[in-house]
Amino acid sequence: MLYTLRGAPVSAWIGIAIIGLYAVLAIAAPLLAPYPEAASVGAQYQPWAAPHYLGTDALGRDVLSRLIYGARNTVGIALATTALAFLLGATMGLLAATLGGWFDAISARVVDVLMAIPALIFALLILTITGTSVLALIFVIAILDSTRVYRLSRAVAQGILTMDYIEVARMRGEGLWWLIRKEVLPNAAAPLIAEFGLRFCFVFLFISALSFLGLGIQPPTADWGGMVRESAKLIGFADFSTWQMATFGLAPLLPAGAIALLTIGVNLIVDWVLHMSSGLKE
Repeated sequence: MLYTLRGAPVSAWIGIAIIGLYAVLAIAAPLLAPYPEAASVGAQYQPWAAPHYLGTDALGRDVLSRLIYGARNTVGIALATTALAFLLGATMGLLAATLGGWFDAISARVVDVLMAIPALIFALLILTITGTSVLALIFVIAILDSTRVYRLSRAVAQGILTMDYIEVARMRGEGLWWLIRKEVLPNAAAPLIAEFGLRFCFVFLFISALSFLGLGIQPPTADWGGMVRESAKLIGFADFSTWQMATFGLAPLLPAGAIALLTIGVNLIVDWVLHMSSGLKE
């Protein structure tokens, strides 16, 4: 592992540094944030100056503190959602490819039906019915996103199952779960790991989009998508002739920039993982 990291390109190290920064912010948010997440600590819309270095929002909450807590909430929920999506999608995809027959046919048709419905519209409909709790958000997005993981894992497993060593294992009398654990899963690990990074980005952006529309993570919980929605109206009051008034126009760019930076960092690492799994040196 250390040898692999030593040979990593600069872009991969940049991605690792970005992910590490976000991980520290998410884990140590209560220690790093100067104020509580939902506490009103000053007048509304204060400019960027001490003690509120990134100003305050419409309710007088410290924006810097909410950005730090947003790393814990947005990234944590996206990570849990992606893990659940992979658990569901990869398990069903590997089982469908290995078992074949009616199980493969039925599961593939169910996935086709779910993928035929636009994900955003489907999520808006279901969340409107079930409510916008964190658990509902995780389960709805995980089920929708697991269809993409299913398609990839099934396609990769079908290619692996045609190999000679699979036939040898079957002739030895190895069971279904042994084939999946010892033969299929290790050989499918590289593309699945890369897909995990990409899925995390899509889920992260999807949750932010839902929060921007008002059906994602609900106030007073800090969330970057919701913070963009709350501060977007300030752009109309910005006056870039003075720094104090210019900060109003920059306010929506802070959570939007946090979203963009994390997406870039994850994609840099995913590109490196795909490059290594392809077997290319340069």
